[in-house]
Amino acid sequence: MRYPIRSLLTVTGLLLVASACVGTLHEASARQAAVPSTKSSSVDRNFSMTGRRRILTGHSVDGRRLVAERVGNASSARRILVVGCIHGNECAGVPVARDLISDRPMRAARLVVVPDLNPDGRAMGTRQNARGVDLNRNFPWRWQPIGAPGSLFYSGPHALSEPESRFARHLVRRIRPSISIWFHQHMDLVDRSGGNVAIERRYARIVGLPLRRLPRYPGSATGWENHRLSHSTAFVVELPSGHLSPKGVERFSDGIRTLARSGIAR
Repeated sequence: MRYPIRSLLTVTGLLLVASACVGTLHEASARQAAVPSTKSSSVDRNFSMTGRRRILTGHSVDGRRLVAERVGNASSARRILVVGCIHGNECAGVPVARDLISDRPMRAARLVVVPDLNPDGRAMGTRQNARGVDLNRNFPWRWQPIGAPGSLFYSGPHALSEPESRFARHLVRRIRPSISIWFHQHMDLVDRSGGNVAIERRYARIVGLPLRRLPRYPGSATGWENHRLSHSTAFVVELPSGHLSPKGVERFSDGIRTLARSGIAR
């Protein structure tokens, strides 16, 4: 078949233009590959490894948000859990937990922080959650029926009956903390809660509180953790009554960071 000369010239011209465009695209790609990206992959990795990340969320009985934030080095074997409030009328530890989240992330440890495990109780100003259950009597280790609904130490209809305690159980089993610190009030001491007493004594000295042994309560969070996890220490820090001053918040927050950096927190 014969083609007009004009058509052949047109086709040839189009092929030349297409070839030039492809060459230009390859050249642009090569130049782009040679220029370092403005989003450095090492920076992104470092942020994900040592930055802040929400790792678990849930809801209380009344639908308030429960949040666990990871702060620090995700690959560190030093895993420290901090719970700012479990009894709704003992929440001076919430600012301490929030200060840990807002501080510069640590490379030496992985902190997992729950500012408030009982937001319903905190909103009502009660020790118990919205169903009248003392969450610190609702964990499985040596759980037993205590009291009636709404009574001060009511342990719930059965162990882990409450969404807040189930949230904490799931978090602990997921991260398997080396150390857990549960803030309470109003006794102004560190409790020998059944874990490694050297760790408990170390934190007590850092923050300047006496170390005492309180009674072992059935269904407590620290009792369950110390029984459930080997090579783990969970203990109670009883803050003083009232609200902490800004200096007091820093005292307990910095004490956790000091403990995390020390070899004893392995």
